[in-house]
This record gives sequence, structure tokens and C-alpha cells, in this order.
Amino acid sequence: MRQALEKRIMFDKTLRQDVLDELDFDPSLDSTNIGVTVHDGVATLSGFVSSYAQKLAAVSATRRVKGVQAIADEIVVRHPEDKKTSDDQIAKRALDILKWDVLVPPGAIDVTVRNGMVTLSGEVRWHYQRSSAESDVRKLSGVQAVLNNITIKPQPIAANVRDKIESALRRSAELEAKEIKVRVAEGGEVYLDGRVHSLKESMAAANAAWAAPGVAQVHNRLVVA
Repeated sequence: MRQALEKRIMFDKTLRQDVLDELDFDPSLDSTNIGVTVHDGVATLSGFVSSYAQKLAAVSATRRVKGVQAIADEIVVRHPEDKKTSDDQIAKRALDILKWDVLVPPGAIDVTVRNGMVTLSGEVRWHYQRSSAESDVRKLSGVQAVLNNITIKPQPIAANVRDKIESALRRSAELEAKEIKVRVAEGGEVYLDGRVHSLKESMAAANAAWAAPGVAQVHNRLVVA
């Protein structure tokens, strides 16, 4: 029992250092004020950063570390006093940048902002359009967080969509697909079950499923083990 406890503590200690090293290695991220704790493979990020994009970069870097099974994000966005942006300015900039993005259908996205929290709503045909809209907005100065309520317009789902997803999983260089089970339900809902080796693999599997025609929702139930 004691030996197992000591082994787990050592694993968490090593994993914490790996996360710290990855945060420090990422050139797009200032990790000076980010703290990391690890317990049973769950990494908790705390402290503060200067933008929402930095907050997401920290989470993304942590997700890349082998052995991380889950992430608790407690990082706070703390803007310098001279860089605070009013909600109406954020809303205008958000609408402008969405208009410039050729991947986002014109006029499809509505934007509301309150205390730096940006809420996106509307309907698009593809997940990549939904993701692109969120990616555009989260880089704006003054944004504290982004709530993506954009929905995927229902489309006829291909009869062989499961085969398409499974083929995409096998082609992916980022994951081992043999332990992933795919189930397609009515309404274009896809369920992913099974095991992967990292959170990065889990995200890669979900992205592969989203790319299939007719998919309206992906339920990622993959376990990191």
C-alpha cells in the first residue's frame, strides 16, 4: 500500500514538472504567473494571464503532455488597467472580425458581450465554421471568456458515415484507433467510446468525427488510460 502511494506521488511530481516544462517551452505563452498542481493525473492550472488566448494556450500546452488525464482550469484573465476594453468595443470588433473570416457564413453569427464574456449564437452547416468563429473572437483584447452557443444545422447523414469516421481515425497520425468504438445515432449524433493514451488523442478523435458529413453533435466519452 505504502509503495503504491509513493509511486503515485512520484508520478504526479514528475508529471507536474513535465507540464511546467511544456508551459515554459511554448513560445506563444507567458507562463510566469501560472501555477500547476497534479493529483492522480489531474492537472490543475491556477494563477493569471493577460488574455483569454493565453489562457487557452496554457490549457492546450497541458493537454499535449503525456500522462495528463484531465485538466482543471482555474486560470484568471487579468488585463492591465490601460488595456481594459468596453463591452460595446468588444462586440463591434467581434462582428468585424467575423465579417472578415471567409470560413464564417455572412450574417450567421450573433454576438452579445457582458463584462467581457462573449456569447456567440446562430446556426451554421459545419463544425469547422463554428470553431472558426470562436477562434476569431477569443483572440480579441478585453475578452474574458467565450461561450459558443452556435448550433449545427441538421443535415441528412450519410448511410456510411460510421465507416467514414473509422477510416479517418485509422488515417490519423495522432492516435491509435483500434480501441475506439464509434456509434452513430439519429439526428447526426456520434458517440465515441473506448480508450486513448492522451487528451491530445481524445481531441484528435473528436475532430475526425466532426469532419464527417451530417454530424451535428459529437459525444466524446473516450477515457485517457
